[in-house]
Amino acid sequence: MYAPERQQAILSLARERGRVDVLSLAEEFQVTAETVRRDLKALDRAGLVRRVHGGAIPAGRLDFEPDLAERESTAADEKDRIVRAALAELPEEGSVVLDAGSTLARLAAEFPLDRDLTVVTHALPVAARLADHPGIDLHLVGGRVRHRTRAAVDAWALRAYGEIRADVAFLGANGFSPEHGLTTPDLAEAAVKRAVIAAARRVVLLADSAKHGQEHFARFGGLADVDLLITDSGLSDEDAAAIEAAGTEVVRA
Repeated sequence: MYAPERQQAILSLARERGRVDVLSLAEEFQVTAETVRRDLKALDRAGLVRRVHGGAIPAGRLDFEPDLAERESTAADEKDRIVRAALAELPEEGSVVLDAGSTLARLAAEFPLDRDLTVVTHALPVAARLADHPGIDLHLVGGRVRHRTRAAVDAWALRAYGEIRADVAFLGANGFSPEHGLTTPDLAEAAVKRAVIAAARRVVLLADSAKHGQEHFARFGGLADVDLLITDSGLSDEDAAAIEAAGTEVVRA
């Protein structure tokens, strides 16, 4: 079977089953797992499927939201490079807001020990990583905690962010593009992200390149709301130029 034929068959299975995984596909088509990963990458680039940890789902599933453990292990190398670049954006002193998300939790774990900062977050995994930091004055925003993301949402969280003005906010998103802006699957999470943007003088978006072009149910802003996008080298020159033309600085780690 030629690669285009196999990819068409994989796409059909993804649409039929709702999700396909690499190992099962490798066995079904009698090819290596690496071959399947290349097929899924090609389908993802064509906008026909979305790659997730261990496999893929058909494109158009705007309600799909991976759980925290799955996000932690997805694009791990890319997220590590993004975090290293993001450390350069931390102020020497002042106040920082950290949004929820696996990349943001990685950033919290890498905060320099010699940094004295006020940090505000509504994300339990972020707070847990900073709770013992000797130089951090940590403020944990309360609210209803979503099990899938371990993030506080709803009125308490929105009210708290409405009362602060931080130097910089580090933001996460499930999807971003000049056309569709910043999106996430959940409306309550989107409302808090919108409040985070409004609560900071400078907004830095941390998002791996696989999220570029992805569109989810709840929109919480546009790239015009972001001062700096830190992503990985998988974002093409053309896409980076389009984002910068709209006024957002791009760093590809």
